[in-house]
Amino acid sequence: MARHMFFHREIDKIKRMILELSTMVEDRLRRACMIIHQSDFEDEAQNIMASDWQIDDMEVRIEEECLKLIALHQPVARDLRLLVVIIKINNELERIADLAVNIAKRVVTINKKKNKEFTPIVDYTPMAAKALDMLQTSLNALVTEDAELAQRIFFMDEEVNALRDAAYQSVVGEIQLQPGNAASLINLYLISRHLERVGDRVKNIAEEIIYLVDGEIIRNLDDEEGTAD
Repeated sequence: MARHMFFHREIDKIKRMILELSTMVEDRLRRACMIIHQSDFEDEAQNIMASDWQIDDMEVRIEEECLKLIALHQPVARDLRLLVVIIKINNELERIADLAVNIAKRVVTINKKKNKEFTPIVDYTPMAAKALDMLQTSLNALVTEDAELAQRIFFMDEEVNALRDAAYQSVVGEIQLQPGNAASLINLYLISRHLERVGDRVKNIAEEIIYLVDGEIIRNLDDEEGTAD
């Protein structure tokens, strides 16, 4: 009985850790999205990039705790499924944080390379809001273990992909009008690629939640599809 109680106390601790990581990642992504259209962005961009080690450190700690629990207690059935899912979601969250860093780097690069005629013709406010909404929805689905809520993420991802395609078309047309700003415009488009990849990572989280709740493995094969590139 004591061993059983210890195991579930450790499970609860890991759950708290993954929720803490989720909060950190959501914060980094939100801050990265906010600076896309800000003129005073340098300090925030540097803060986002400099704090990435905190996410990496937490990810490693969570994985170590999960592996230690698996090795010591050899869980089966749903307990094992939960730990495997946490390890996978843990990895997806770390990659989303990396994408937030990439967005910050793109903002810095755009402003270094642009000339005074540069016009940022893509408004990323709707796409950023949708990506953040997807992440929040996936975290709510994880906390509540709601497979139906997780299913909604697949439809939201299609909207993000459509916004990425629209950004691509806008940038391609604008390069002809602003050839001197081609490098900045390409980096502007790549922000849409990072946001689209956030959507893909969140979709992977949704798949893991559905597996946790229903025991059903779902694999979507269209992660890389799209007209862009």
